Amino acid sequence: MTIQRKFLVLVDGSERTIKTINYVKNFMPVDENTRIVLFHVFSGIPEEYRELEKDPTCVTAVQQLRNREMEEKSGIRAYLERAKEILITGGCSEQSIEIKFHFLEKGVARDIIDEARKGYTAVVLRRRGMGALKNIILGSVAVKLLQALTFIPIIIVGQAPPVKKMLLAVDASPFSMKAVEFVASLLGGHGYEVCIFHAIPGLGAVHFELSELGKPELPDVNMSDTCIEALKLKVVRLFQDVKDMLMATGFEAEKISEKIISGVGSRSDAIVKEAEGGGYGTIVVGRRGLSKVEAFFMGRVGHEVVYGGKIFTVWVV
Repeated sequence: MTIQRKFLVLVDGSERTIKTINYVKNFMPVDENTRIVLFHVFSGIPEEYRELEKDPTCVTAVQQLRNREMEEKSGIRAYLERAKEILITGGCSEQSIEIKFHFLEKGVARDIIDEARKGYTAVVLRRRGMGALKNIILGSVAVKLLQALTFIPIIIVGQAPPVKKMLLAVDASPFSMKAVEFVASLLGGHGYEVCIFHAIPGLGAVHFELSELGKPELPDVNMSDTCIEALKLKVVRLFQDVKDMLMATGFEAEKISEKIISGVGSRSDAIVKEAEGGGYGTIVVGRRGLSKVEAFFMGRVGHEVVYGGKIFTVWVV
């Protein structure tokens, strides 16, 4: 059997991460050609404490740490089995699920990155965890992952219910088109509802982007209705291309909607507000957009959606 899709799901021993497992179970299409790898990085006793074993005054303390390590190891293994059972009860076959209990080698982020290079379709993680993964999204580990995992989509699971209704934020950039292709190939033919969304920035947002690049702001310009309509016409043509790509993989025309808004001060805020008002559970963004500002980090808009849309699951492609 050829495995067509393989998801690297980062897990720890927290109840929060069970919600990640439930998202995979309830939202992601899993069939006989899908493999789910439950991946845990186990740090154990810090290396500096291991070095104290030869010191007779530290034998008792080191032994207590080792006992705690054994307890943690046993608890995590039981947790991973629990996560596997949740997926099985949701319809996944036992053969499609693999548990990888990984002992820390280079560092949490670097070990995850090395594993992600082994032919995965996407990396799935929770916004916050515990233990070795406690800083994911809001700390240094998250920054390292988001910077380094440029070769693979990242699915950051939030608290919003995993309804099969997603907001697909697009522009004409290659990363955005890659996001459309990813959604189409993964979800086509499975009954998902999708809104194709684009926010046209107002001149204030343009001025902000220029200042971010260290360039002088433009003098005040009055954007006529004709100019706005010309921009919208380009977006309409883009939407048709996106819709054709989705329908070619099995998305139903009646479950595809479109929305353009203009004059926004922040495209990321507009995306998040649309998700809040439209009852969406998942937002999809390209890693980088068209503007030069989008070359920063993982793309300013995508970055701000990850941080601003805290309750949502965000796919960064």
